[in-house]
Amino acid sequence: MVDYTEGAGIQYHIGVGSNDVGQYVILPGDPKRCEKIAKYFDDAKLVGDSREFVTYTGYLDGVKVSVTSTGIGGPSASIAMEELVRCGAHTFIRVGTCGGMQLEVKGGDLVIANGAIRMEGTSKEYAPIEFPAVPDYEVVTALKAAAEDLQAPYHIGVVQCKDSFYGQHEPEAKPVGYELLNKWDAWVRCGALASEMESAALFVVGSFLRVRVGSVFLVIANQERAKAGLDNTQVHDTELAIRTGVEALRKLIAADRAEK
Repeated sequence: MVDYTEGAGIQYHIGVGSNDVGQYVILPGDPKRCEKIAKYFDDAKLVGDSREFVTYTGYLDGVKVSVTSTGIGGPSASIAMEELVRCGAHTFIRVGTCGGMQLEVKGGDLVIANGAIRMEGTSKEYAPIEFPAVPDYEVVTALKAAAEDLQAPYHIGVVQCKDSFYGQHEPEAKPVGYELLNKWDAWVRCGALASEMESAALFVVGSFLRVRVGSVFLVIANQERAKAGLDNTQVHDTELAIRTGVEALRKLIAADRAEK
């Protein structure tokens, strides 16, 4: 592969090198969320700011950890993971937002993904569509335990991943609305809990790269509850999802230490 940094010793897109990041990384989408997450680290420092990729590195319980934003969607998320793995990272927790799909999934709840519907394009450039998009079991278990410790309302199940936000929210206005609406109905009937945009790509790329990946999301709202005429409170504060991701990382670090 061509070295587009021309010997600079850093990754081309995320703008950091192997000494800049820890082996454990939290992956938000929004660059502005990185500083908020980094406040939970000890001695956190900004080490990279390139395009949509902002990176802070610090310590949790004496272990070097990082947070790197990925922007929106699978393409940039997969780039971040590829380059972070090249820097030595091996454990990732995606902390993001989603929209609920089942009536019991309410705004303010958390969703922990145990699988993802590959209705996006990035993962198809890594694996045939028959290959499942699933997270690492240890990460899912740590996220569940963290949510319970924090007494957070949570759900564990399959999430739907897409490339078009407005394809979800305005499907009837799209030329292929017939397909979008039919598939959405299928996902709901099959029990998909929530819709988001990154997990399918991250899970498939993580499987290929042999690294641990998991996801936790804040439910902002639920369009299915709105359709049913039910209360549909909107919640935009991601603090609970962030705390769950950080505590899960702590549990994984402790478990890894105990195995050594």
